[in-house]
Amino acid sequence: MKFRFTAVAVVAALIGVAQPSFAANISISASSTGKNLDLFRKQLDEFEKATGNKVSIVTMPSSSTEQFSQYRLWLAAGNKDVDVYQTDVIWAPQLADQFVDLKDAAKDVVGDFFPSIIASQTVNGRLVAMPLYTDAPALFYRKDLLEKYGKQPPKTWDEMAATAKEIQDKERAAGQKDLWGYVFQGNAYEGLTCNALEWVKSSGGGQIIEADGTISINNEKAAAAIDRAKGWVGTISPGGVLAYQEEESRGVWQTGNAVFMRNWPYAYALGNGGDSAVKGKFDVTTLPVAKEGDTPSSTLGGWNLAVSKYSQNPEVAIELVKFLTSKERQKQRAIELSNLPTLSALYDDKDIAAAAPFMPNWKPIFQNAVPRPSASAKVKYNEVSSKFWTAVHNSLSGNGTSAENLELLEADLTSLKGDNW
Repeated sequence: MKFRFTAVAVVAALIGVAQPSFAANISISASSTGKNLDLFRKQLDEFEKATGNKVSIVTMPSSSTEQFSQYRLWLAAGNKDVDVYQTDVIWAPQLADQFVDLKDAAKDVVGDFFPSIIASQTVNGRLVAMPLYTDAPALFYRKDLLEKYGKQPPKTWDEMAATAKEIQDKERAAGQKDLWGYVFQGNAYEGLTCNALEWVKSSGGGQIIEADGTISINNEKAAAAIDRAKGWVGTISPGGVLAYQEEESRGVWQTGNAVFMRNWPYAYALGNGGDSAVKGKFDVTTLPVAKEGDTPSSTLGGWNLAVSKYSQNPEVAIELVKFLTSKERQKQRAIELSNLPTLSALYDDKDIAAAAPFMPNWKPIFQNAVPRPSASAKVKYNEVSSKFWTAVHNSLSGNGTSAENLELLEADLTSLKGDNW
């Protein structure tokens, strides 16, 4: 895969102020999801003008699985071309040794962040990344269509499927032939691990690997949850959903061709953009559960910024990380991209409340966020996740039953674990 390096095209100096002799050229890797790159560029221009340093963007694919694979290759090779990495919340235990400890540099601001998120990026006492924004997915629903057919936002997965099928069939009969009931992320990648963990956990089937390291995934409730999802494919979800990642799901949704969608907060602001067919026609709620009384489960997500230990300008790179994770920059992210702040004070910010009224809707979703078992599996998490999403994808595709695939998965994970994680 080829990666694109975005050249810096602005003069990094204030008008009337000479370029400082110590100015550095550094780079930051960033995901291409949504409008992430556009906002990064805007904020980097501000940093350049304020400091005299220049920052280029290394554009990464939207798939977190592809990002992680590339990061691991670069870091293993001691790559000096990337100074700051945008990292997924689950990568800290796996990449910690390759990143600079930010504990001392961030001691003046670390107390402003949610403690749980700081803890997720602390490995063996080292703060290996600063939280940029947090994430938890929701169920997006077409409120206009639910109102049209007298339906309420669903509480259970079966209720969601029934509502989706009814509205899909009636709207198709009325001429909207491209409408589907539900879109999600069914491709064989980290996103499917997130989706399937939500199905399983909200059905009482555990968290794949429990906090004490016990492998729990091979159970009847987990198999039933995956079987339920298999039943959606080709009925309320297109067959192509097995190749969908976040952006493909959003594309179907935003063109008005889905009743329900599971996705992350970034899709909210884009869905209300000027070019969106669903602008003003949707809302969000917690993801469904297997039965009334169960606890909704949304995968804890989020992105952070880490400084490579191979950076030739670590001081400037740390300065950039603190700049991008500051209150002002996170506020801008919340308003423009619907990214959930990692600074608790911003949830009471009046400007955010006015510009992003959806934010309160995410409080109950975030409160029920479920971590992936990266803390339990430690450096083996990526292999655990890969084996899990493969087993789930096989089940959704009809390659073996869920019960059979989970039994094989348990054996694979037991072998991978060995004496300990």
